[in-house]
Amino acid sequence: MKIDLSGKNALVTGSTRGIGRAIAEAFAESGARVAVVGRDQQRADEAAADIGNGARGFAADVSDTVAVTKLIDAVEKAFGSIDILVNNAGITRDNIVMRLKDEDWDAVLDANLRGAFASIRAASRGMMKRRRGRIINIASIVGLIGNKGQANYAASKAGLIALTKTVAKELGSRNILINAVAPGFIETEMTASMTPEAREALGKQIALERLGTAQDVAAIVAFLASDLASYITGQVFVVDGGMVM
Repeated sequence: MKIDLSGKNALVTGSTRGIGRAIAEAFAESGARVAVVGRDQQRADEAAADIGNGARGFAADVSDTVAVTKLIDAVEKAFGSIDILVNNAGITRDNIVMRLKDEDWDAVLDANLRGAFASIRAASRGMMKRRRGRIINIASIVGLIGNKGQANYAASKAGLIALTKTVAKELGSRNILINAVAPGFIETEMTASMTPEAREALGKQIALERLGTAQDVAAIVAFLASDLASYITGQVFVVDGGMVM
């Protein structure tokens, strides 16, 4: 079956590049109109123009709950509704616990977890009135297994998984489905800087012996946003090439 998102409006945070950009592109290819969200308006506008199908760019700092509320209002005013919300925006500020600063802990939790909470709280109001909606949170395998030097990031992603399950229970009766996708190591700008030796060592930990692509993640997100996934909620889908296994 082909994924069909025709007539649906989607908001994807952190979608000017990387995994978020691939998700926005997959949505547009499936017929959805996408609100492309980034911190910089010009980059968001440029990405939206590239994606096409009526996509529009919006700028917001998702760690700011007031800015998130204004973002949701602006997208609903521009599109008429938000049928699909993808919380993808996130940051890293890595260090071992003994050297991790309070401000680095707070910055990561605010962007990765508080931002998702604020987006869900604001967008779910319209979804509840319409008695339908899809929310997909982009977590990480480190939220399941932890990772040295990423206590703040792992905690934010573990919290995002717990948030997903809780909201799924709260909103299920209104036909609002919420799931999480936990990518493993994906080819992005961050992994592009890895040395050949580090890449080879990492590949040995993965059953498929390769890093994933942003499109690998986007494919399952598009599925979860579609009517094909109408009986799936509160779940965590690991996209890691068999690494956690």
